[in-house]
Amino acid sequence: DGAAADDGPLPSADRSGPMARPSAPTVDPDDEPEAVDLDELVRRVEHRRRLGSGPVVFTNGCFDLLHAGHAHLLRAASHLGALLVVGVNSDDSVRRLKGPDRPVVTAADRAALIAELQVVDLVTVFEEDTPLQVIEALRPDVIVKGGDYREEDVVGWSESRAWGGRVVIVPLLEGRSTTGVVERIGSGGAG
Repeated sequence: DGAAADDGPLPSADRSGPMARPSAPTVDPDDEPEAVDLDELVRRVEHRRRLGSGPVVFTNGCFDLLHAGHAHLLRAASHLGALLVVGVNSDDSVRRLKGPDRPVVTAADRAALIAELQVVDLVTVFEEDTPLQVIEALRPDVIVKGGDYREEDVVGWSESRAWGGRVVIVPLLEGRSTTGVVERIGSGGAG
């Protein structure tokens, strides 16, 4: 009749033998990756430069609802130098740029998620609508933005050229955007 036979209760798992699952490690919340302020960011980057670390790469964005397009951009950016620095827009900045219903995720949480990614070395949160102040203080060798930008429209383009830097545009992954994710959530589908 297709019904499963009842063989009685399942045996309890033995957690003491050689196949025992290890207990979860204790995680010190003070060891969690975190965003650093601009002064600390510059200090750390200058230290790495003195050690001869190689090119410094900078990218930025709201990074509200991390998705595959973000991962693609960050991975591509990490291949362009030795140190990847990510600027994350503050909550107030995101509201000014995207509207009153954004961000969905707080700046602290967005920065923590970005900082956890293996390809990212340093994260900072900036209050302004553009990262120009960060770029001018950091003087990255490479500025990376997604394919929805033209090189000459990237904030810091002319400044980076003045100190010998460059801008690289990474092609977008089709159909991957936070706005699209938010719209799909609002319509109730994964589309």
